[in-house]
Amino acid sequence: MAVIETAEKMLPAGLRPIGGRTLRMLAAVLTERGERAAAQRMALTAFSIRILSAALAFVSQIVLARLMGEYEYGIFVFVWVLVVVFGDLSCLGFHTAIVRFLPQYRAAGAFEEIRGLTGTARIFALLSGTAVLAAGMLGLHFFGDMIQVYYLVPIFIGLLAMPMIALGDILEGTSRANHWPVMALSPVYIVRPILIILFMLIAIAVGAEHTAVTAMQAALVATFVTALGQYAATLYRLRRHYDDGPRKVDFLAWFSVAFPIFLIEGVSFLLTNSDVVVVGIFLEPHDVAIYFAAAKTMALVHFINFSVKAASGPRFSSIIAEGDHAQLAAAAIDAARWTFWPALGVGLVVLAAGHLLLSLFGGAFTSGYLVMAILLAGILAKSLVGPAETLLMMAGKQNLCVALYAGALTANVGLNLALIPHYGIEGTAIATASAMAVEAILLHVAVRRTLDIVLFAFASPSAATPEMRVR
Repeated sequence: MAVIETAEKMLPAGLRPIGGRTLRMLAAVLTERGERAAAQRMALTAFSIRILSAALAFVSQIVLARLMGEYEYGIFVFVWVLVVVFGDLSCLGFHTAIVRFLPQYRAAGAFEEIRGLTGTARIFALLSGTAVLAAGMLGLHFFGDMIQVYYLVPIFIGLLAMPMIALGDILEGTSRANHWPVMALSPVYIVRPILIILFMLIAIAVGAEHTAVTAMQAALVATFVTALGQYAATLYRLRRHYDDGPRKVDFLAWFSVAFPIFLIEGVSFLLTNSDVVVVGIFLEPHDVAIYFAAAKTMALVHFINFSVKAASGPRFSSIIAEGDHAQLAAAAIDAARWTFWPALGVGLVVLAAGHLLLSLFGGAFTSGYLVMAILLAGILAKSLVGPAETLLMMAGKQNLCVALYAGALTANVGLNLALIPHYGIEGTAIATASAMAVEAILLHVAVRRTLDIVLFAFASPSAATPEMRVR
């Protein structure tokens, strides 16, 4: 309190009322106990990490674009997006199933199940990632002549990273379930981008060419180093918290939840990244580079939803286990507010500085400014319902989410195919923003009808009816 009072006195007189309230709110988040405060602290930590990671990712993409030029940079980002998408999908939902089950096991003191769940998930990720690697190699062998020649070698290199990307996702889910946000987010979103740039610069210093192939080699090495280091750190911390001992494995029960989650998140992930993929398929690497630079710049807003989602999953799971509908409604609407207002503020700031930010990639990239404005509209529409998909998944509504996301993805792909031939990358942005709006509407309706919660950033928890229907 002494620190807060001192800080208030340092503020200008006109800012003291709102500044004081903000400081006291922050102090309460940092010091209070309970599930709500823990979720807020995790969201704040995740938010801080994502701010740093967004800045690092932005700087790293600028460096890569400057090093390679538009054409080679476009090849790299298209292939790297494909690698990350299929690497994440190869987990088959286990990384989120951990977030669903581990808090419940911990509350029940079921440490045998925790050890079995985390160990089984790691093994499964390595096996499934290797399977995707093998399938990709077979695809290159039999259908390589159907792929543009400049994509072949980068795709081959990227496939080698599949097992490590899958393992990293499982380790992230394990840390999220244990409320370890720094360990969950920093390896992939801070360490790996730094290592990619570092290894790229080292390769160029020893005589490597400024090409997408060199960048993919740097990304491959960075992925292995990051995943193996994250594995060692996570395993050490798990043993400290749960000790060594017998394991209880209930693979079919876990997989029965993980696979529907895979369908949900798979469609959602495809929905998030389909724009870059479609641009890469139908347009030249130059267009891919400009679109990706605009989308990456606007991703400075996207990370807010990710941060709130990372904190909300364990909280939703714990409240649902208690069966407290009023608390769940309050938590869900809190999460929507935590998503929308920061997204609005950050989005307007990013858009105001859009031309300057795009020019950092190179002079030609400023043509992507309109793409930024269109994408912001879609992001704000989605942020109005916050992490609604996480709420539905934690409440056991995985199958419903699959149908909703399939509808949004179908709309996205259909709009892309219709608009790209006429409007190019601006058409892709319109299709993506429209799909986000469709997704938000479908999620709002689904939460209202299945959980009796009016999930909206401007709603009140009292709008929920007294009974929660969770099956």
